[in-house]
Amino acid sequence: MAEEKKKKAAMVVLSGDMDKLFAAFIIANGAAAVNMEVTMFFTFWGLRALKKNVITGKSFFGRMVGLMYGGDITKANPSKFGFFGLGRWMFNKMMKSKNVVSLLEMRQLAIDLGVKMYGCQMSMDVMEISREDMIDEVTDCVGAGFFIEQAQQADFTMFI
Repeated sequence: MAEEKKKKAAMVVLSGDMDKLFAAFIIANGAAAVNMEVTMFFTFWGLRALKKNVITGKSFFGRMVGLMYGGDITKANPSKFGFFGLGRWMFNKMMKSKNVVSLLEMRQLAIDLGVKMYGCQMSMDVMEISREDMIDEVTDCVGAGFFIEQAQQADFTMFI
């Protein structure tokens, strides 16, 4: 009897906003939980989900971006009602009271479920984020062509 081919999901994660990262990880974890092969491609602001809590950049502009956008997944603000971090605090309190896990825990669940997470090398180059600035569990840093190949083989593709 031939083994059934695993279904595949491919996601582009462009946003580093808290609510959008939650959506991306909820969908990725759901797909992985039903035994799908999941590829997540993080680009531009979405790279926050893969960054360590370090300031990045070597040039003047790279350093400015690193300072202005600094932080890791725990510094993600909601896309609405950010209020200089107060919104993040409020939403985290509300989610905890409803037994919703944190973004950090969502990302760890994705890692534990075998979700493949890739950083966009071009975005990393532009924003001066090195591989060493990323969490160890990042599968690789790749170009858009790699993701396009993954998307062509996927049963569904999402852009968040």
